[in-house]
Amino acid sequence: MRSQQRMTRTLQGIAQAFDEMRHHKLRTSLTLLGMVFGVGAVIAMLSVGEGAEREALKMIESMGVRNLVVNARVADGDALKSVREHSVGLSLRDVQSAERTLPFVEDWSAQKQVKTFSLFSRQGRSDAMVYGVTPSYFRLSAFNVAKGRALTPDDESHYRQVAVLGGEAARSLFPRGEAVGGLVKVNHQWFTVVGVLSEGETGQSKIAGVKLGGERNQVFIPLATALKKMNFKALEDELDAIKLAIKENINPSLAAKSLGHLLERRHGGEKDYEIVVPADLLAQHQKTQKIFNIVMACVAGISLLVGGIGIMNIMLATIMERTAEIGLLRALGARRKDIARQFLIESIAISATGGVIGIVVGLLLALVISAAAGWPVAWSGFAIILSLAVCMTIGIGFGLYPAQKAARLDPIVALQRD
Repeated sequence: MRSQQRMTRTLQGIAQAFDEMRHHKLRTSLTLLGMVFGVGAVIAMLSVGEGAEREALKMIESMGVRNLVVNARVADGDALKSVREHSVGLSLRDVQSAERTLPFVEDWSAQKQVKTFSLFSRQGRSDAMVYGVTPSYFRLSAFNVAKGRALTPDDESHYRQVAVLGGEAARSLFPRGEAVGGLVKVNHQWFTVVGVLSEGETGQSKIAGVKLGGERNQVFIPLATALKKMNFKALEDELDAIKLAIKENINPSLAAKSLGHLLERRHGGEKDYEIVVPADLLAQHQKTQKIFNIVMACVAGISLLVGGIGIMNIMLATIMERTAEIGLLRALGARRKDIARQFLIESIAISATGGVIGIVVGLLLALVISAAAGWPVAWSGFAIILSLAVCMTIGIGFGLYPAQKAARLDPIVALQRD
């Protein structure tokens, strides 16, 4: 029975709080602005930050956190000739040497981009990039085949002219039919399509010099076929990149140092390569994200503090206006805690309303930022709930003093006020 009475009084208090807000629309709106702008800015920035974090994590995961990536550094003209006096560039021999001498290497893949001037089928053309890759490339890059099959060691050993297409490349080359089994011409060579990759969620991007997520618009052929049957420039690196999968119990950073010593000896001290450690990139990204979250928490704290001061100010002004009403309620039997509860409910109602409007504004602002800047956004349910909870806490914290002040008013003195 008592719980029902408390619930009834609380609901009545909430209804009265919103009545007060409706009767003083302009004053309430100005009070809400601090909360709306504070929460809106925080929600928008956290949404953009969450989207960027998820995108970066997808990129790093596509590289393989347990992998090491070695990229060839491109030099031109006299600089390239000078480098070639000491190093032949990144090559299959580097991979074979690493596999023989570094016990932590479990698997490897290699790739080489084919410079294309023509890529078409009998149904369409494409501007897709063409790569020669080893069969293990798909496994280490976490690429899944949606139709057909991936490249096999037999394709590699027999120099077969077969190809696996990314989803976008398949649509461009075969807009009216099934890609698997079709023929595509890369420069002067015809290739039979044996597979089509499934579409990943990550758009084309780049991190630490490694292109990621662009497999949608790429064509993959056996590396041995590319090296034997495609034309490459003189002095060019045999490979553009290699990827080494290391064992579970090995620290990736220490493994990278050992690999660096090996490549330094093989390349005569020339730095015509770079080693990328996805695990280090992940750790660095997490550290950066943590700093970003701390900064956003400080901004949110300042914004909500300003909003809370506004709420306290408006509640104190409301008490001055309603002093006679408070005296009348006390004279009719209202207890101090009833008065305090009512003003506290009004303070929470203002802050919660500002929080809800701020969340909506923040989500809309995140969409606008995403559309204007092309940045990915992602909603965090935890951030939204936390923002609303903080707003209500602000309402309680900054409404407590005015509520106590209202409850302590002497009813006789309050009734004498005009």
